[in-house]
Amino acid sequence: MKTRFKPKFNIKKGDMVVVITGDDKDRTKPRKVLEVLVDKARVMVEGVNIITKHTKPTAQNTKGGIVKQEAPIAISNVMLWDAKAGKPTRVNRQRENGKLVRIAKKSGEVIK
Repeated sequence: MKTRFKPKFNIKKGDMVVVITGDDKDRTKPRKVLEVLVDKARVMVEGVNIITKHTKPTAQNTKGGIVKQEAPIAISNVMLWDAKAGKPTRVNRQRENGKLVRIAKKSGEVIK
């Protein structure tokens, strides 16, 4: 994604999200965001989009072999989880005491 300005996303590392499209779609199971790749507009979500990677033996990994790991998915395929409502929600941003806070649209609760 080549843009002049850095895009702003409502999802941060450590948030609970649900996958709304794709092979791992489950709108009732919240999962944790491991990493947000802002420049590519992708997120790494725990237990989603598992790939197998073939690794050679190295000093750290003496065995090598096949390793299963998460791969990034498009940030548009996930939605923030609202714990109070127990459903996925959209996000609203508001200023409180000079700081920008995220507010869940479903319950009106501040997202930490």
